Amino acid sequence: MALTAGIVGLPNVGKSTLFNAITQAGAESANYPFCTIDPNVGIVEVPDERLQRLTELVVPKKTIPTAFEFTDIAGIVEGASKGEGLGNKFLSHIRQVDAISHVVRCFVDENITHVSGSVDPLRDISVINLELILADYESIEKRMTRVGKLAKTKDKDAVAELEVLELLREAFENEKPARSIEFTDEQQNIVKQLHLLTSKPVLYVANVSEEDLLGDEDNEYVKTVKEFAANENSEVIVVCAKIESEIAELDGDEKQMFLEELGIKESGLDQLIRAAYHLLGLKTYFTAGVQEVRAWTYRQGTKAPQAAGIIHTDFERGFIRAEIVSYDDLIEAGSMGVAKEKGNVRLEGKEYVVQDGDIIHFRFNV
Repeated sequence: MALTAGIVGLPNVGKSTLFNAITQAGAESANYPFCTIDPNVGIVEVPDERLQRLTELVVPKKTIPTAFEFTDIAGIVEGASKGEGLGNKFLSHIRQVDAISHVVRCFVDENITHVSGSVDPLRDISVINLELILADYESIEKRMTRVGKLAKTKDKDAVAELEVLELLREAFENEKPARSIEFTDEQQNIVKQLHLLTSKPVLYVANVSEEDLLGDEDNEYVKTVKEFAANENSEVIVVCAKIESEIAELDGDEKQMFLEELGIKESGLDQLIRAAYHLLGLKTYFTAGVQEVRAWTYRQGTKAPQAAGIIHTDFERGFIRAEIVSYDDLIEAGSMGVAKEKGNVRLEGKEYVVQDGDIIHFRFNV
């Protein structure tokens, strides 16, 4: 399941520095706008303590974590929806991601130029949000012209879509994103087909200085971002991209010692992945055997056959049953054999909704 979050923001807010740190992919980072012209894509392993515990329990030949994809999208400037800067190209890159990680500068540094001349997180957020809204507005205006003609013929689908488009236009005219509208399930299906930029869930990443990282509650910039995000039911995480760059160069034990010295419980990468997972409604199930222990990403609410299909389409097509034990039950039992003796291993059918932490063996026949 290839899911990706696009890292966006104004130029010089720390996007590429953060991207370099979390992916170690070497995206160019420089103190001037548009240093990143093409999107950089990096795959990162998703940290999960449960995978390590399962590896110790099963002792497989190999262990494979699940992964998440981040795309570093070059800085957007005012007028991007009209092609300013490299706007049209940037906006097309955003359309291809599942969620948006919006990096906001919450630190003052005279050595790093701000494209607008000063640090103002809410202004920066509004610039990008408005550009995305304007791009979506132009998109639905074109769509309304075509759909409107069909709606006049009483075409049922066209009438339903036109109603949705009118709701969207009203929201955009009030500078509100598509995700701010409460749609019915039927209307939401129509919205999905429109591939709107402002339908995508947003996670705000407040980039602070090293000094402010441990005391972000005292950072007035961070406070304003959190208040703004709360009003639109979005999440905020606080990171220091500079420190993340240092962490990225360390090995596992060194990294843990460095975090402990700083008094930080988890790295910005761990925070970012956890928040992105929550944003997209993602969970993890496992397969465990002597050949490999592996983590698999799925969307919350997925049923057993579709979860099997994530491994291989044949698994879904020929699905018979799923043999399942929860992570907690297996760890407590100490082995699959003991878990079976205690009655913790069960067989589930096609209607079973997979739970986070399930260890599953799929039975299928093609």
